[in-house]
Amino acid sequence: MKGLTPSLLALLMLGATTVQAAEDPQLAARLQHGEYLARAGDCAACHTGPSGVPFAGGLKMTTPVGAIYSTNITPDKQTGIGEYSLQQFSDALRKGVARDGTRLYPAMPYPSFAKISDGDIRDLYLYFTRQVKPVVQQNKDSDIPWPLNMRWPLALWNLAFREDGAYRPDVTQSLDWNRGAYLVQGLGHCGSCHTPRGIGFQEKALSQSDDAYLSGGTLEGWHAANLHADKVNGLGSWSSEDITRFLKTGHNNRLAAFGSMVDVVQDSTQHLSDADLRAIASYLQSLPVTNKQEKPLQKDGSTANMLLNGNLSRAGAQTYVDNCAACHRTDGQGYRDTFPQLAHNPALLSDDPSSLISIILNGSRTPVTVGAPTGLTMPDFGWRLNDEQIAQLATFVRSSWGNKAPAVTADQVQEIRKNSVNKSTQP
Repeated sequence: MKGLTPSLLALLMLGATTVQAAEDPQLAARLQHGEYLARAGDCAACHTGPSGVPFAGGLKMTTPVGAIYSTNITPDKQTGIGEYSLQQFSDALRKGVARDGTRLYPAMPYPSFAKISDGDIRDLYLYFTRQVKPVVQQNKDSDIPWPLNMRWPLALWNLAFREDGAYRPDVTQSLDWNRGAYLVQGLGHCGSCHTPRGIGFQEKALSQSDDAYLSGGTLEGWHAANLHADKVNGLGSWSSEDITRFLKTGHNNRLAAFGSMVDVVQDSTQHLSDADLRAIASYLQSLPVTNKQEKPLQKDGSTANMLLNGNLSRAGAQTYVDNCAACHRTDGQGYRDTFPQLAHNPALLSDDPSSLISIILNGSRTPVTVGAPTGLTMPDFGWRLNDEQIAQLATFVRSSWGNKAPAVTADQVQEIRKNSVNKSTQP
């Protein structure tokens, strides 16, 4: 093998693994299972840069103290994880410690991955080291300035906020519930987005033992919705079929995926088995109501009648008719499986309006899935609407058709526009 580059050697080993897997059904099954687990963990979403090679890293992630970039997790021996042992791989996933001892930033969801079972860790390691193609791509240093870029304090962060030990089944719950809990809390790391963050940028809870878990969180100008049983801004009015269909296709009768959830559905959840999707639904439907004083929304046709009669006197009404009504209709019902309804849409009714503002500013798209291959796009309006117009439009949507959510201010829009992906300026 003298003279071979590390990447060429890795490719030869990859070919040998393919031949071995063809001759060893058990190895083939474990490689296939490892690939399924990588899908469940949505590893490609973070470890693939814009227009980059899957798993080669380079995705920019903003934090309160600066930007960090995801790393190369292909089995390249120089720039990736080709030299990692199983234990070192496990330590990176579960403890946030790289092979050279460097502490990983908790943008890597190792507090959730700590719950992955030993068997699943082994199959993931097998998949990444023996089936993923090696890619030579150097990792990029963070943009975090000194002294905030020193990583030794992360050891203290881990002591304070990370819980050790793989997921332990709850014997009082069903097999489906436990499977769903394992996927949601562990590999799926749903809490990374859907759980509010504390003063140390930690998830305020890592399981349903605390009502803060999956009660909604905001990152990078997007608010990930409350997944509890609240009927106004949660999943209280969703059936098991609503949840599984949304995760499988990116749509259900009332909602379409948006923001980072587009990639989650497209790259991860659409590939999960129906049994696992039902298990996730079983677990989520067990989460209790967080706001016990909340009253269910009532249908209200006054907004639709007002618009149909040409009464545009309410702030935001004219902007809605000019820019939104063609797709979302004057009654806010949208078109099933095409344009989501705005009336009683829980994703729009949180106290935090970040997602609605971001969608209006930047537009959005729906996932491209086997069950919904069209991939429709909503245009961005940040270039044509100023902060006050967007605030009035968002307030109109959040207070029409029976919706009841706090008003949106121009200052809130300005703050999100300032950090917007499109960096659109006011007209």
